Amino acid sequence: MSSVSSLIKIKSYEHVVHVIRRHGVTFIPYILLFLILICIPVIAYYLFEAAFTNVLQGPQATPIVVLAGSTYYLALALFFYSFFVEFYLDCWILTNDRLVDVRQISLFARTIAEVDLYQIQDVSSEIKGFFPSIFNYGDVYLQTAGPVPKFILLNVPNPDGLRQQILDLASEDKKFHA
Repeated sequence: MSSVSSLIKIKSYEHVVHVIRRHGVTFIPYILLFLILICIPVIAYYLFEAAFTNVLQGPQATPIVVLAGSTYYLALALFFYSFFVEFYLDCWILTNDRLVDVRQISLFARTIAEVDLYQIQDVSSEIKGFFPSIFNYGDVYLQTAGPVPKFILLNVPNPDGLRQQILDLASEDKKFHA
């Protein structure tokens, strides 16, 4: 809860209902790509060792190979870390009064937008595909009357339940703003 209060100022009558993040299954392709890219230098070394035995035997060969491999793995770790930060820090904070969209654009850039629940006109959810159907994740679309006309919550767990929860909270909030 303290991480939420560092992002947004909670009003006196407001309480956080749900902090929504993308479904964890949607990060698996990045992990698989990372594991494949880890293996590339090892495979390349064994492929080129047989072809370039004379070149790899020189006194400068070992430091050059170690430097190239270290640079590759450091860059790979940096890219994986930046993907993870973007994945983990993207979130939506649902309170009894508003929905806050915290979008981590890159490692050092973030955008925060919010919409009051009473301004929500339409909420729809979509589950499309084999894996989203099995793991129950999808997108939730909010149509609003505010300055940001459309909010999209991508790859959230249980999008149908979340849609219903947002509709219920929006109808409760409209009673106070009527």
